[in-house]
Amino acid sequence: MFFMRQSSGMRWSNWSGSAVSTPERIVYPSSIEEISRLVHESNDQGKKVRIVGSGHSFTAIVPTDSILISLDEMQGIKHMNHYHSIAHVWAGTKLKLLGESLHALGYAQENLGDVNFQSIAGAVSTGTHGTGVKFGSVATQVVGITAVTADGSIVECDANHNSELFKAMQVSLGSLGIIAEVKLRVVPAWKMDFESRKVNFHDCMQQLDSLCASNRHFEFYIFPYSDHVQIKLMNQTDAEPDKSSFWNNFNKIVVENGAFKVMSEVSRLLPKSSRSISRLSGKLAPVMKQVGHSHSMFATPRLVKFNEMEYNIPAQHMQAALEEVRACIDKKQYAVHFPLECRYVKADDIWLSPAYGRDSAYIAAHMYKGMPHEQYFADLEQIFLKYDGRPHWGKLHTLKQKQLAERYPQWEAFHTFRKELDPKGTLLNKYLEGLFIG
Repeated sequence: MFFMRQSSGMRWSNWSGSAVSTPERIVYPSSIEEISRLVHESNDQGKKVRIVGSGHSFTAIVPTDSILISLDEMQGIKHMNHYHSIAHVWAGTKLKLLGESLHALGYAQENLGDVNFQSIAGAVSTGTHGTGVKFGSVATQVVGITAVTADGSIVECDANHNSELFKAMQVSLGSLGIIAEVKLRVVPAWKMDFESRKVNFHDCMQQLDSLCASNRHFEFYIFPYSDHVQIKLMNQTDAEPDKSSFWNNFNKIVVENGAFKVMSEVSRLLPKSSRSISRLSGKLAPVMKQVGHSHSMFATPRLVKFNEMEYNIPAQHMQAALEEVRACIDKKQYAVHFPLECRYVKADDIWLSPAYGRDSAYIAAHMYKGMPHEQYFADLEQIFLKYDGRPHWGKLHTLKQKQLAERYPQWEAFHTFRKELDPKGTLLNKYLEGLFIG
């Protein structure tokens, strides 16, 4: 037996409350060797093991009644290779800490999503992405991985060493091994010019190609039952960061979160008000500009909890899919006031990445926590599947092994690795068994 921080009988919940469990133990190792010993011990006792980052996945990817490993004790930059601009990072490092730590060394990540309390391993393993037609998901920034496999072995892989395992491991939902360390390709620290505008839906659709081409990062939000669209443009700049961002912070904290929280509660208590509230939200979408360091500009506050489904479709189908989604919402009259979030991601060659082999559009649907989302998500999911949709691994969806295998060209190659590395399913839970076994 060995000693490390752990707790027993504690209830675990993800951020939205959509997934809960009571693990036998939650264990907090502080080294790769401790992870290895823990997995060996679990195998000897016939116990299963799951891994958790920050619990921001909306699916049941984490819940277990056995051993849950948290890497919260393994955070920070382990080593910085300045010559090759590669950061060796402990897998449990939260993105906020990572951004601040890289910035202190004069570096940054080239792209990020809009949530910064995820762990780097969790973000990588679920295919977390930002937006920008020239940029891939966060996993594409990874150039090397050190992991502990289901039998306790420590493996290393990169593009030149165990290259196929590397492509399988980059996005693997923790099913091939417990990632302990990642090597990240980073760039010199850069400053971002951020702008939020309001346009109408027709104008936005007509300008999609030009907005993608003329901006480093571009995303937009469509409000149900409204013609208002909020677009966000992010570009690199040499301008100095704003000295005072009071009004921008006021917009983000009070208008986008505080007021929206109140409106969301009204929608929950009076579902018929959702349409009016969505239209009002579209009208209140902020028009603003701000300059800041990139690592602090990507993230937005998330003070209003929700459940989310997000699908990847080929980029050229963005407009057609959105027109069908809007028509569906207008026809079915769902009680929904959260906007649809729309982003772009460059194609990659990572086996289970939703962007594998194709430049991609991502469309995310949200529903306020406590309001029924099942029918809304199910109907939109059918539209996305019509356009060859692949689900975001950290967001709600209904696909199982057979359907997923039809959508990923490298599915069988991935499955071969999974069976070889974990023949007993030590790293799987019930949810992952449905995805990988059927």
